[in-house]
Amino acid sequence: MDLAKLNSYYFETGPIRPPSEAYSLLIRATRNCPWNRCSFCQTYKGQKFTLRSAEDVVKDIGTARQIVDGINELGREKGYGSRPRELSAYIHGMVTNNDCVRQVALWQWAGGTSAFLQDANSIIMRHPDLLNVVSTLKETFPGLNRITSYGRSKTAAKKSVEEFRELREAGLSRIHIGMESGSDTVLQFVDKGMTAADHVKGGKNIREAGIELSEYYMPGLGGSQWSREHAEESARVLSEINPDFVRLRTLMMGETLPMWAMVQSGEFVMPGEDEIVREIGDFIGQLDFTGELKSDHILNLLPELEGRFPDAKQPCLDVINRYLALPLRERLNYRLGRRSGLYEKLNDIYSAEKYRRIDEAMARVGANTSEKVDELIDEIKKRFI
Repeated sequence: MDLAKLNSYYFETGPIRPPSEAYSLLIRATRNCPWNRCSFCQTYKGQKFTLRSAEDVVKDIGTARQIVDGINELGREKGYGSRPRELSAYIHGMVTNNDCVRQVALWQWAGGTSAFLQDANSIIMRHPDLLNVVSTLKETFPGLNRITSYGRSKTAAKKSVEEFRELREAGLSRIHIGMESGSDTVLQFVDKGMTAADHVKGGKNIREAGIELSEYYMPGLGGSQWSREHAEESARVLSEINPDFVRLRTLMMGETLPMWAMVQSGEFVMPGEDEIVREIGDFIGQLDFTGELKSDHILNLLPELEGRFPDAKQPCLDVINRYLALPLRERLNYRLGRRSGLYEKLNDIYSAEKYRRIDEAMARVGANTSEKVDELIDEIKKRFI
């Protein structure tokens, strides 16, 4: 296989995917977001939503197949035939400006078992088109054991259970829903464009069809003013839906967000880190479901808040209580250590070497108060998004 030919293959991909889809094959089924008004999100602002034709998406799937075949042919020529992971690492690491080839190589390196349909709400496609895309993806890559997509609750609420069943039979196995909040007050304030009832209806439709459901809760989105309502109503809605996964995605505030003007005017009061931890405690305390809680993003202060409920509920609450019981200086040290990447979990503050390094860093920059540490952390967080 000629490298120039391999590097000539291209298929369209979107800007984001869930962290849990880091090693998935990314296929862009729609462009941008059909709602695109949420004040806490900046991803698709200024971009027009368009439906890609099923024919174009199917062509992209075919191109991905050509890249796989080209990589495998190159592997045989280079003697990597019996070492597919080494081949994929070689392809991903070689000098190339083709992100599609690199993405496919990374996907193969990870086992090539999952695919993700981009962008923000691909279940909005016409049912026959989406069915065609999912079926083609599964037929082209029979080794896939998971095909997933983002979706909006309002779209899922309008789609029939039978349509979802057909998609499941074709190969669609998981849908990610950005619930963000179960409070109608908060949903209206951030212009989410739906209600708690939409969340429940959409989530139940997906679950009834036998498709895995991953719902996202955004700690901090209720601000200081609606923190408890945000936590309790979100727990109520998610308990009613009973999804397979509940994922924590802490609100990231910044000057590029539409709701920044609300922060400047005082209309929205951004809660501090400790306040958000207390809110998550309120949320978990009210959450009654039988799926997995996941804290799989660096924006979340406490990554240990994970496990299958109901068994994991008390251990998660214990972690929260341990953090809040720490003296202020230790909480500040942990917050900075976690955001800087030195700490991976709360117990890391008991490493004398790591604690000393963070303590010295705080002293060097004069971060000796909660406000100073938060300013430093805000600068670090800007690199996360």
